[in-house]
Amino acid sequence: MALKTVDARGRSCPEPVVLTRNALGQSTEGVQVLVDNSVSRDNVRRFAESRGYSVQVKEEGEDFLLVITR
Repeated sequence: MALKTVDARGRSCPEPVVLTRNALGQSTEGVQVLVDNSVSRDNVRRFAESRGYSVQVKEEGEDFLLVITR
């Protein structure tokens, strides 16, 4: 099953974290989150890890893709 993708590019914190939290609440598999700056990348990663998720960060050009799974 493909993970839901949250596109949080162009949004400033805390919005990417809020979008991630909402998506994780609707998914048992996990989510992918696309952000366009290092502050959002770090905040989303810290949030997910604090909730017990595993986070992989991949650079996609100038963006970051965070793959968040249990």
